[in-house]
Amino acid sequence: MGNKLGDKFMDTYIEIIKDIVNHYSEEEWFEFKENWFEAHGIGEYISALSNAAALCRKDFAYLIWGINDEIHEVVGTQFDFRRDVKNEPLEHYLARQIVPDIAFSFHEVNFEGKRLVLLKIPKAKNTPTSFDGVRYMRIGSSKVNVNKYPDREANLFEILSDREKTIEHIESEYQELTFERLFTYYAGRGISLKSATFKKNLGLLTNDGKYNLMAQLLSDNSHIPIRVSIFRGETKASPLFSVKEFGNTCVLLSLDKVLEYADVINIIQADERERIVSRKDISLFDMSAFREAIINAFVHNKWTDGNAPMITVYSNRVEILSRGTLDSKQTIDGFYMGESIPVNQKLSDIFLQLHISERSGRGVPKITDIYGKDVFDFRENSIAVNIPFNWINNMGNNVGEKIGNKKSLNLRREKILEEIRNNPNITQVQLAQVIGVGVTTIENNIRFLKENGYIERVGSNKTGYWNVK
Repeated sequence: MGNKLGDKFMDTYIEIIKDIVNHYSEEEWFEFKENWFEAHGIGEYISALSNAAALCRKDFAYLIWGINDEIHEVVGTQFDFRRDVKNEPLEHYLARQIVPDIAFSFHEVNFEGKRLVLLKIPKAKNTPTSFDGVRYMRIGSSKVNVNKYPDREANLFEILSDREKTIEHIESEYQELTFERLFTYYAGRGISLKSATFKKNLGLLTNDGKYNLMAQLLSDNSHIPIRVSIFRGETKASPLFSVKEFGNTCVLLSLDKVLEYADVINIIQADERERIVSRKDISLFDMSAFREAIINAFVHNKWTDGNAPMITVYSNRVEILSRGTLDSKQTIDGFYMGESIPVNQKLSDIFLQLHISERSGRGVPKITDIYGKDVFDFRENSIAVNIPFNWINNMGNNVGEKIGNKKSLNLRREKILEEIRNNPNITQVQLAQVIGVGVTTIENNIRFLKENGYIERVGSNKTGYWNVK
C-alpha cells in the first residue's frame, strides 16, 4: 500500500495537504501528528476518521504526520510506516483488523522540502468502520467509542444506509440543465471550469450519473424562487407592500442579487442630532452582519424540501430564515463559537472555493458581536436571524413606502403576480384561463407590470420564464 516519492498522484497529495493546513482549526475528518507511533492507536484513528468522513460528507479522511497540530506548522517527520509490529508489517497489522476492508493507503510526500507522511482513509460505506472489533468516531478532536454515543451512532447509521437525503444524493427532476451562468460566475472570480470535468469536480452527479439537486441549484434555471417580502408593519398580519423575486437562476447569482438588493433596503440616514460641524450618516442595519446571515442561510438551508431561504422585511427588522435545523453533530455553544458544520458540505466547499465565505468560522460570532445572541431564533424546522433596524426617526408602519415606493396594484394584477410567483413558467394563455379573463386583458396587465418594474421576462417567450422583482 505504501507509495514512494515518485507517486503519480504526488501533486494531488500536496494540494490536499495545502488545503488542510489552511483550515482555521482541526476538523473531525483530519488529524495532525509529528512523530507519534502507536500501532493500535493508528488503527483506532483509521476507524474514527473513516466514520467521521461519512458524517462530514467527505469522500476521504486524512491522518498526516509532520505537522504541528496546534499551530499547523509543517515540521517534517521521522515516522516510518514500513516498520513491523510483532513481526508483521504495520499495514498488514492494520488491514487485518479493519472491518469492513477499506483501501487505506500511506503516502510519503516532500512538502516544502520536508518529509511528510499522509494516510488516506476512505469514508465508511454501508456500515461503520471498526478496528479490533470496536467502532470509533470523532467528536471535535477527540476519538471515542461509538457505542457510548447512541444518538450519534444512529445518525451515522442513517447516513450510511442512505436514508439521509442530501442535495448530492437526490436526483433532480430536471435533467436538461445548462450551466452558462455558472461558467461565467467562476470566470469572474478568476477560475476556469473545464467542460469535461466540472460536473464530477463540483459533485453535480448522483452515483448513477444523473444530475442531482445541487446541479439544479447551480444551473441556469434552478426552478426554485428566492423572494424578499416587505411588510408595512412588524408582523405578517400587516399589509404586504411588495415581493421581490431573485430566484429561478444559478443560486450564486441569486445570492449576489439579494445582497445587491440589501443595499437598496439599507437606507442611509442623516443623523443631525447633537450636530456641531457635520452630520453623521447612519445605516439602517449593519451590512456585514446581514451578509454573513444570508450566506449562512444559503449554505445551511435544507434545499431537499424544495424551499429556498426566506427573507422578510418588517418595519423594525429584517428576518433571514433558513429551512432545517442544526446538524446533529452541532451544539448550541459550538454554533455561537463559530464551529461550523455545514448541512450541505459540497455547496459549502464551492462557496469557499469562490471566496464567498471563509473557513475562519467568523460569521456567527460577527453577528452576535454586533447584535447579541438574541437575534437567533431556533425553531422546530428552521433557524431565523432577526437583524433590527436602527431608525433615527420613528417610521411607524411606513417602511414599505420608504424602501421602495411603486404604483399600487389592483386585485387582478395582484392575482397575476401571485400566479407568476407560484409558476414562473406560466404562459399568458394559462393566466387567462386561471384568472378568467381574455388573453388581451392579460397582455395589457403584463405590459403594465413590466413597465413598472414588477416583473421581467428572462429568455425567450417560448423557453424563458418570468422573474418577479
